[in-house]
Amino acid sequence: MTKTRWLSDDEQRTWRAYLDSTRLLMNALDRQLTRDSGMSLTDYELLVALSEAPGRRLRMRALADAVVTTRSGVTRAISRLVDAGWVRRVECDEDKRGTLAELTDAGATKLAQASPGHVEAVRSYVFDLLGPQDVTRFGDTYTAMRTHLLENT
Repeated sequence: MTKTRWLSDDEQRTWRAYLDSTRLLMNALDRQLTRDSGMSLTDYELLVALSEAPGRRLRMRALADAVVTTRSGVTRAISRLVDAGWVRRVECDEDKRGTLAELTDAGATKLAQASPGHVEAVRSYVFDLLGPQDVTRFGDTYTAMRTHLLENT
C-alpha cells in the first residue's frame, strides 16, 4: 500500500480557494445569464458549441463531450432548447439512428444577444483581476490540467 501524499497547508489553501472560486464563478455566470437572457450557463455553452460547429450542428455525443456532461444531461438540455426554438433535432444522414442538434437562426440570434453580457461578466469576475502574466500562467496551467484529465480519466 502506498503512503498518502497529504496536501501541505499552502496546497490545501490553494485547493479550497480553487473549489470555492470555481463554484462561485459558475453560480454567478449562471445567475447573470438567467437574469439577463433567460438561459442557463449550460444552455449558453450548448449554443456556443453548436455555433462553432460545421453547419451549426453536432451529434448528441459530440455535444456532450464539448460541454463535458452526460448524454442524458445533454438530451434534457437540448429538449429545453428545442422547446425555446433555439435548436432543432435533425436526423443524421450517415446513420439514420443518430440524431444531430442544430442551432436555429433564432438560437443564433439569442446567443448573439446573450454574449455581450456574458463576456462582460467573465471579464469582470476573472480577467479584470489578472495581469497579462497571470493570464498566460492560468492558461498554461488549466490547459495542462485539462489535457491530463482527458488522457487519464
